[in-house]
Amino acid sequence: MGKRKELCGNKDDIIRKMKETANIGCYRRYQCVLLALENPDMTAEQIGKITLYSTSRIWAIHAEYRKSGLDGLIDGRGGRYHENMTYEEEAKLLEDFKEESESGKLVVAGKIKLAYEAEIGKEVAESTIYRMLDRHGFRKIVPYKRHPKSNQEEQEAFKKTSRT
Repeated sequence: MGKRKELCGNKDDIIRKMKETANIGCYRRYQCVLLALENPDMTAEQIGKITLYSTSRIWAIHAEYRKSGLDGLIDGRGGRYHENMTYEEEAKLLEDFKEESESGKLVVAGKIKLAYEAEIGKEVAESTIYRMLDRHGFRKIVPYKRHPKSNQEEQEAFKKTSRT
């Protein structure tokens, strides 16, 4: 097996990035590069045993680092791939409904769904609306229901005459 091409870079920058990241995958990729910089004689197999990556993955990480630097090691995957609106646009749409809910009125998901569909110009599933409401901190609060034949005066009279 041939010798690996030597990596060039600033170890302090990599260490700083390792401390800043909360993503374990990014941390391990930084670690692969740092190990190669600190130990030029270390093979990809040895680095893989430490970082739990395969040899081919180590080669790919080093190639990406040579090509794009530290920014190439950041994994851009994740997030909302099929979003219809940005988070800020959703918040703007929900402002009117938030004011209604704070004033004590009942906010129904059906109305929000209609406003959402009018905004984006196509139909969406109800689950889309419920996920959006959850994202923005809305929660389901349902008022207590009363029986349609209940009589408030009779209930009060019963409370006064019943034994405690």
